[in-house]
Amino acid sequence: MLAACAHSSGAPAPAIPEPGIAAAYVPLYGRMHLGLDSAVGAAVVIAPGIAVTNAHNKNLLNERSVFGVRSDYDLLFFRTARQAAPEMAEPVIGEAVTAYGQGADRELRIAHGTVRAIQTCVRCTAPAYFTFAGNAGPGFSGGPVLNAAGRLIGITFGYKDEGHERVMYAYDMDRVRTELSALQKRGN
Repeated sequence: MLAACAHSSGAPAPAIPEPGIAAAYVPLYGRMHLGLDSAVGAAVVIAPGIAVTNAHNKNLLNERSVFGVRSDYDLLFFRTARQAAPEMAEPVIGEAVTAYGQGADRELRIAHGTVRAIQTCVRCTAPAYFTFAGNAGPGFSGGPVLNAAGRLIGITFGYKDEGHERVMYAYDMDRVRTELSALQKRGN
């Protein structure tokens, strides 16, 4: 079973060193359903005034800012005052990656890993998702995944522990842009 991200994992990070990602990173905080516990996640600006996170992070956002949800891909698009979108690239199997997320104490978290696989879907024009081995997990939902050059290659949406290894799941930015384009064509 794939787990969504809700509590601290990864290692503390003092700051995001990539200026383009630092300007586009959006930490998310809020309460879980029924206000019983706090929840954290992340988002990233992908176009001027537009950010993306996971649909399961909806409770962490002001619903008036949300303009589209692609629940079949656990993606949520919302308006933001931030205008800086980072450079993007495609994931490559075997490449080193860095993921960012939020800790339960509202601290920035970082995890490093390696791309393991890129999954395609039937009747899709863009890859469905990619996986990477890494020590990320709770709190990384919707957060950016970068390649070694500091380019945005995806956003994390879940993880699964396989034996002694954690496998992270992330949407490729081509998939994210395809879903945003579909929403915009429908007038959202």
